[in-house]
Amino acid sequence: MLKIGITGGIGSGKSLVSKILQSMNFPVFNSDLEARKILTENAAIREELILLFGEEVYTNKELNKGFLANIIFNDEVALTKINTIVHPQVRQAFREFAKVQSSKLVFNEAAIIFESGGHQQLDKTILISAPEALRLERVMKRDNSTKEQVLARMNKQWSDEKKRALADFEIVNDGQEPLVNQIEEVLMQLV
Repeated sequence: MLKIGITGGIGSGKSLVSKILQSMNFPVFNSDLEARKILTENAAIREELILLFGEEVYTNKELNKGFLANIIFNDEVALTKINTIVHPQVRQAFREFAKVQSSKLVFNEAAIIFESGGHQQLDKTILISAPEALRLERVMKRDNSTKEQVLARMNKQWSDEKKRALADFEIVNDGQEPLVNQIEEVLMQLV
């Protein structure tokens, strides 16, 4: 079994590529969803976050995403602390997910595979890229965010150029070449 990472900047289309792979009957683990689940459901992590950031980090036992996002997008130390707490748990959850799959390929969708060092536990990685203007437009529409808010989030992530240097494959989601064709080309090289 090969473990394949799917990564890319915000608004690049990672989730769309993952949905296409799932429709082709490939198992896809979503690291961001798992991280949210861990932040909400893991009692030890809840306690740790409350100690670090105060009771406000949870509202009615649900993660206060806006509050936490405001902290981590404005404080590198806080971001590092959160990542140190959550990433090992997410990696373990992916390992457990992969163990029970029968497919030759198992995919792990994660926005910060390279930034977190998670790519070192994968066999191959696929970068999903798109022009910044298109990504900006997609995220503003999807999240009902301002241009400034989206740019601030984009600026916290590695550039496509930096990720490209580490990725084994790249799928360009610019609306020009069909994604399915590009995905099939990558799959042919993986199987």
